[in-house]
Amino acid sequence: MPPMSRQPLENRARKRFGQNFLHDAAVIDRIIASVYPKAGQRVVEIGPGQGALTAPLSDSGCTLDVIELDRDLIPALLAAFSLKSGFTLHNADALDFDFSSLLSTTLAVPNRQHQLRVVGNLPYNISTPLIFKLLANSGIIKDMHFMLQREVVERLAASPGNKNWGRLGIMAQYQCKVEHLFDVPPHAFSPQPKVQSAIVRLTPWADSPWPDCNELLLRKLVKAAFAHRRKTLRNNLKEIIDSSRLEALGVNPGARAETLELRQFIEITNAIHDKS
Repeated sequence: MPPMSRQPLENRARKRFGQNFLHDAAVIDRIIASVYPKAGQRVVEIGPGQGALTAPLSDSGCTLDVIELDRDLIPALLAAFSLKSGFTLHNADALDFDFSSLLSTTLAVPNRQHQLRVVGNLPYNISTPLIFKLLANSGIIKDMHFMLQREVVERLAASPGNKNWGRLGIMAQYQCKVEHLFDVPPHAFSPQPKVQSAIVRLTPWADSPWPDCNELLLRKLVKAAFAHRRKTLRNNLKEIIDSSRLEALGVNPGARAETLELRQFIEITNAIHDKS
């Protein structure tokens, strides 16, 4: 891989955008090694900030689209990268951005080679809604590598019976393989955040290990099941499915949602769907 540019662009972090600029060279190297971008791939970077990841990403020879909301960062990013082959900057809010617009219109169903690879140091205040938006676009995404608050990564990678097991992890794991890659200390950023960070990889399933189900209904079921974490499934799901049907599925109505496995949520979803 070509040498990586180290010099960050000079801009002050803005609290309203939740900005914390990455500057640690060792962490940058480790992230790029995890992503391993290649020529011919289409990479989307969300929130390039001062260009710490943008430089090595663009050096890889990939086609690189960056999405940046902060207009104050745009001139420096364009000055540093606009002459790079395959580089395009979008001054936009990632929550509103149409990611499908980046795919070739000739590809009705993009194959794995032409799907998007998404990378980002996501602002903590929008990370969860943005992840849900990207999960809704998982059919056009090959993989995602994100810097997130470690608590969010723990929720994404959680397992049943864990206090972090909930709606975010269930829906992410239904659609993706989730890997908590490594943690990143606060001193890797400027200014230093008050929380720990971590890198996560989300890889949409090429061949899902889970049974098919109505995803919208699964989302509704999981949201209801975790609406009141301390209440039982009997109480949280009473408007959706009765206790006798839960028992018939081998689910204890007196249990809490955090004890159920993803497969059980899918089985309940299919039972509801079959009756409707």
